Amino acid sequence: MNVDYQEVEKFSQLSQEWWDKQGKFKTLHDINPLRLQFIQDHITVKDENLADIGCGGGILTEALASADANMTGIDLAEASLAVAQQHAQSKGLSIEYRCVAVEDFALEKPEHFHHIVCMEMLEHVPDPSSIINACAKLVRPDGYVFFSTLNRNIKSYLHAIIAAEYLLKMLPKGTHDFKKFIAPSELVRMCRQAHLETVTLKGLTYNPITQQYAFSDQVDVNYMIACRKTHS
Repeated sequence: MNVDYQEVEKFSQLSQEWWDKQGKFKTLHDINPLRLQFIQDHITVKDENLADIGCGGGILTEALASADANMTGIDLAEASLAVAQQHAQSKGLSIEYRCVAVEDFALEKPEHFHHIVCMEMLEHVPDPSSIINACAKLVRPDGYVFFSTLNRNIKSYLHAIIAAEYLLKMLPKGTHDFKKFIAPSELVRMCRQAHLETVTLKGLTYNPITQQYAFSDQVDVNYMIACRKTHS
C-alpha cells in the first residue's frame, strides 16, 4: 500500500490530542476556518456527498458536516478514527468513518462523491500522485477536489520545520519530512495528469505576533489548491 507506517504510528500515538485546541494539533484548529472558507468559496456543501481523505481526528470533517454536508472520512490510523467517531457522536453529527486506503476506496466507490477534500496529507505518503489519482476517481465529473500541502524550498524548510517544530513548538518535532514537500508546479502537473484542472492556488501566511493565519497570494510555504474534474 501507498502508506508510510511510521507516519500512521506517529499520528496514532497523538490520537488523544486531536481535539485539544491548544495541544499538538493547534495549528490545524487555527487554520480550519480558512480551509472551510476556501472550500465554500468554490462549492456549496449543503446536502452534497463529500469525502475527507486522510481525515485524522475529524477536524475538517466535522466542520463540513456542521455545514450540512454528507460526510465520509477515511484514514489508516485506527486510533485517530476512533477519536473522530467518538467526538462526532458527542456533537450529534452523523459522519461515516472508514479505515481504508484511498486507492482501495476509489475502487469501491468510483465517481460516488460530489467533491473531495484532502488536506495536509500528501506530504505524509510515499507516492502523492497515487493519492491524487484515487481522489480523481472518487469524484464525479465537474466535481471539485481540494488539496493542501507545503511547498519545497528553503523558506518552507525554515518556516514549517525549524520555526514551527523547533523554535515556536507549534508542531511536534518530526511532523514533517522536507523531502516530501511538494512544489505547486509539481502538484498542478500531477493533478493535470489525473484529469483535474486547477482552478485556484492560494497560500497561507502566519503572523507570529498576532498568532493568526491569513490567505495570501504567496504560495511559498503553505498552500491550497482547488481543482475541477474534467470529462477526459
